[in-house]
Amino acid sequence: MVNAAFVAPFLLEATSHFVLAAARVPGVQLAVITTTPREQLSPELREALAGHWQVSDGLDPQEIVDAVRDLQHQLGPIERLIGILEQLQVPLAQAREALGIPGLSVGSSRNVRDKSRMKEVLTAAGLPCARHQLVHQTQQATAFRDLVGFPIVAKPPDGAGAKATFRLDTAHDFDSWLAMAQRDPSEVWLLEEFLTGREHTFDSVTLNGQTLWSSIADYAPPPLEVLRNPWMQWTVLLPHEIGGAEYAEIHRVGPAALQALGVDTAFSHMEWFARPDGSVAISEVGARPPGAQLAGMIGLSHDVDFFTLWARLVLLGQFDRPDRVYAAGTAYLRGMGRGRVRAVHGIEEVQAALGDLVVAARLPSRGQAASPSYEGEGFITVRHWDTHVVQEALDRIVSTVRIELVESE
Repeated sequence: MVNAAFVAPFLLEATSHFVLAAARVPGVQLAVITTTPREQLSPELREALAGHWQVSDGLDPQEIVDAVRDLQHQLGPIERLIGILEQLQVPLAQAREALGIPGLSVGSSRNVRDKSRMKEVLTAAGLPCARHQLVHQTQQATAFRDLVGFPIVAKPPDGAGAKATFRLDTAHDFDSWLAMAQRDPSEVWLLEEFLTGREHTFDSVTLNGQTLWSSIADYAPPPLEVLRNPWMQWTVLLPHEIGGAEYAEIHRVGPAALQALGVDTAFSHMEWFARPDGSVAISEVGARPPGAQLAGMIGLSHDVDFFTLWARLVLLGQFDRPDRVYAAGTAYLRGMGRGRVRAVHGIEEVQAALGDLVVAARLPSRGQAASPSYEGEGFITVRHWDTHVVQEALDRIVSTVRIELVESE
């Protein structure tokens, strides 16, 4: 029996899927460390868990260490300490190191968390990524601007999910960003050249330092464009075939990047660009499973339960390579305006046209508050063995469905 603890600072719906899958792995006793009181857990989760420990800060490595030590009085020695959040990877590694639990090292976790350090490691290994500069002063920022020209991307070095990320296209954009950045003299920013081309993911399984399997997805349009245009509906497509020339270079570069960063055993999420000249450039890497419905889509395209696949890997070091048998994709539904959903148009038309192609959905409802996330007010996921059928379905959804938002009724 393997005793394990899952650190979940907040047990939101997406995280709960991972926790429940981990708790149901045969041969595993799982406890959860969270800020969520036990009585607020779903009955299903309470029944599946072997333990629960409430903390005040689920990102504090010392609180995690103390919680594990207390849980060991209930369960016995904790042999695995896991979690899925991007911002949790360094605290988890620090806690594992203090407790003598195996897992991603502190150095490797910082390689994938600190985006400036990540690019330094990749550049030193001869792997392609955007030119970049960690800036503390105005002079450094202007020097980088003069070196690479516009557009420039500005982001926090430890950002996640493209939050607080800006595209600077003009001198006015740069001056406005600089004025904001100067409000806190202690703030550090990462500036990057803007990569052009099609943006993709490389989601992969690494076991004992060897990349055993990978999945590729295509963004349309790129996430940064989606962030700049909050009304824009967007899609993610997992093509049926990913072994052709279009993806050949990332199959070489992706595993090499994970090895250079020190990723040992993990389900990793990488974002990369296919440049117009056929080369690739790595944007970011996270040693954790993907978000934005990608986990579910990977499961759908391979006809497996993704969450169980992930849990067996990180808890038992076991991985059964699944075959890709379908194309799958998700259209993200985003409203125009602000406030709450006033009306949703086109759903009936899409349902009549797509029928059984739709395999998952969360549809917006009247009165629903606008989402603060780039994922929007809802989504529709489709699946078919033919990639072109899935692509056409996604195009139909984003061109047909329209959501109206209003400040107040």
